[in-house]
Amino acid sequence: MASIAQDLASDYRVMNVDLPGHGHSPTPTEVIGIPEHAALIKEIIDTHIGEPVTIVGHSNGGRIALYMASHPLYKSLIRHLVLVSPSGVTPERSVGYYVRRTVASLLKAPFRLAPEPLRAYGLDWLRHSLAWRALGSSDYRAVEGVMRSVFVRMATCHLDEHVQEIEVPVLLFRGGRDTAISQRQMEYLVDAIPDAGLVVLENAGHYGYMDDFATFIAATRHFLKNSLLKKPA
Repeated sequence: MASIAQDLASDYRVMNVDLPGHGHSPTPTEVIGIPEHAALIKEIIDTHIGEPVTIVGHSNGGRIALYMASHPLYKSLIRHLVLVSPSGVTPERSVGYYVRRTVASLLKAPFRLAPEPLRAYGLDWLRHSLAWRALGSSDYRAVEGVMRSVFVRMATCHLDEHVQEIEVPVLLFRGGRDTAISQRQMEYLVDAIPDAGLVVLENAGHYGYMDDFATFIAATRHFLKNSLLKKPA
């Protein structure tokens, strides 16, 4: 997201946040989910900004932003959302997903029947095995240790029933070739959020803001300029 921050910094005050376990932020010492991430973002806003902000988020960062904008504890902190292929809407599940889920359950079954501490040791060994890694997504395989459990907890947080509570303007982007977030998921957000619009970056993938930066930044600047000019009702 550094390229976005660099471009917008000429006209806006920008803070680039490394979430726990990413960039320069240390790995969390325990498993945390979306609520804990939202609390950390709130602390940053309260400590360093002190007024409602625009959150620009991608994928899982978009999930956190959707959660905050729809939650009574955090929605007053949000002024606008600019989200690229945000997670958060329950995805369609392929046959392969259910096959992997069944295999995972079968692999865990013998260890679940074992007494402690053998049960805990066995499950820990399984989670670090090649067979278990093969069942996970590429994002899951890319992380290690506690971050795997963090990833699972965040990825299984779905906000379908909450996003209709979002009251701020939302600009959404999706790459036309994105295989991680579907058009149906994006259209669900457009239908559920009262003030939301979608820009499809036709030749882009999941990292649409990188694949078609010129279109992304032009649309984002137009959205922010016109939204900031509007007076509250």
